Amino acid sequence: MSGKVIIDMQHIVKNFYIGTPNELHIIKDISLTVNEGDFVSIVGASGSGKSTLMNMIGVLDRPTSGEYVLDGIPVAQMSDNEMSDVRNRKIGFVFQTYNLIPRSSALKNVELPMLYAGVDRKMRTRRAKELLDLVGMKERMHHKPNELSGGQKQRVAIARALANDPAMILADEPTGALDSSTGRMVMDLLHKVHKEGGKTIVLITHNNDLASETERIITIKDGMIISDVSNNPKQEEKVEASCS
Repeated sequence: MSGKVIIDMQHIVKNFYIGTPNELHIIKDISLTVNEGDFVSIVGASGSGKSTLMNMIGVLDRPTSGEYVLDGIPVAQMSDNEMSDVRNRKIGFVFQTYNLIPRSSALKNVELPMLYAGVDRKMRTRRAKELLDLVGMKERMHHKPNELSGGQKQRVAIARALANDPAMILADEPTGALDSSTGRMVMDLLHKVHKEGGKTIVLITHNNDLASETERIITIKDGMIISDVSNNPKQEEKVEASCS
């Protein structure tokens, strides 16, 4: 870890229906930083505000107030077009529902972020093939999403998330639609991307077992961070043994 800060959020507030009797205060003064190379989970029950927070971390939405600097770029007051550009260059998304383009092959899906980034065709195709090989999907590169299993779709989605060598991978319930063994394979792949590729990963989950595999667990409740703890997954058994 270099110590370089990738996510720097200061006093983030997010309200909806502002100025109406129905105004909702979803995120209430959250401050957090994530360093390069960290593997962090953000945990919370449904309605805790974690999805709203994820949308702001992912530059899909802007805060009502507060400052957010992503990999050195202040994004809180950006225009929609600027936000879109930063999202494409700086963040690789892995969603529960895969979000692949149905009519496009696995190869074309992985190429898409690079197309938006202006990468030339030859380089796009070469890198997409390399990434599909990395996630074990080289043999299925010409298959469309409806010809792939859930686990295979998610592996393609992880390859696509890596396409533009983003500053961070934002994984929103990446195993939520998968059975346990397929989900295990997807988590193993995220660990590989983190360890071998040195990627910063932020995992959004309601699953405490998945969170326990990450190096740091941030718990959110009622729009506030209620705990932020370092976690060494390899030492869990030792800790349990010493407690018993």
